Amino acid sequence: MPQEAWSDKRERQYEHIKEGLEDRGRPEDEAEELAARTVNKERARAGEAREASPSSLDDISSGRRGGLRSHRGPGGPTYEQLYNEARQRGVKGRSRMNKQQLARAVGR
Repeated sequence: MPQEAWSDKRERQYEHIKEGLEDRGRPEDEAEELAARTVNKERARAGEAREASPSSLDDISSGRRGGLRSHRGPGGPTYEQLYNEARQRGVKGRSRMNKQQLARAVGR
């Protein structure tokens, strides 16, 4: 489905992730988005993409991470994820906030 730039390996990876998410009860459109994001992050880490965000390169791989940062449970989102969400929502004073304050500000 997704992109011309993907190799056959990435297409298989996308389908595998998408099917796994659907088997766990995720809606098809959400499963497609998550699978594409995961594949694109792996492409960036492997140097297959033209551009890569710092978080794609510095973070642990999505395969190894599993559900560590699934925005639930004791780990929850990282400081960087909360900060980016606060920036998108236009939260004032976010640069001086710690992780707990950011979580409160974005309603977590």
